[in-house]
Amino acid sequence: MIKNIFRNKKSSATVCLNMDKQKRYEALVRAWHQDLYRYAYWLCHDPHIAEDLVQETCLRAWKSLDSLQDDNAAKAWLITILRRENARRFERKQFDLVDIDDHHIADTKPSVEMDTEQYLLHRLIMKLAPEYREPLILQVMAGFNGDEIAGILNLNRNTVMTRLFRARNQLKEQLEKKPTQKGNHHG
Repeated sequence: MIKNIFRNKKSSATVCLNMDKQKRYEALVRAWHQDLYRYAYWLCHDPHIAEDLVQETCLRAWKSLDSLQDDNAAKAWLITILRRENARRFERKQFDLVDIDDHHIADTKPSVEMDTEQYLLHRLIMKLAPEYREPLILQVMAGFNGDEIAGILNLNRNTVMTRLFRARNQLKEQLEKKPTQKGNHHG
């Protein structure tokens, strides 16, 4: 019986190939782990869920590393895996309904320590429609260009560029409106 177990072993060439795969995988994780975490955090706003998403992304990346043909496309490949993992999170999730009167709602105003401008910008970005917010975050946070964003989101490059343009214009309009709104409230 023990002889049968050892007969099914793969050749030593496979072991070397797996070692190369492991080194390649470790290099990818080292290079892109922080970017993956930052993007995951932007998607879910929870550090624990972001860590779980990155871990699931890394697991799926390991399993399908052989499908990555070009290491230059690794970042876009990993972000795509992360987006799909985030979507899977909602497919599996069963929402529990609760009575809103039984729960205290936390105050979402910024703390004194939080940078007000950063908080305002974050709030304005999160108010953008998802079709404008996601390409903008991919460009600003992850550093992707229009072609890469188009590949990740499965959109035409021109559509992505239009959405980026509109997102920036909407942010600009909202930022220009803010000082006048404050002035009107304070007299």
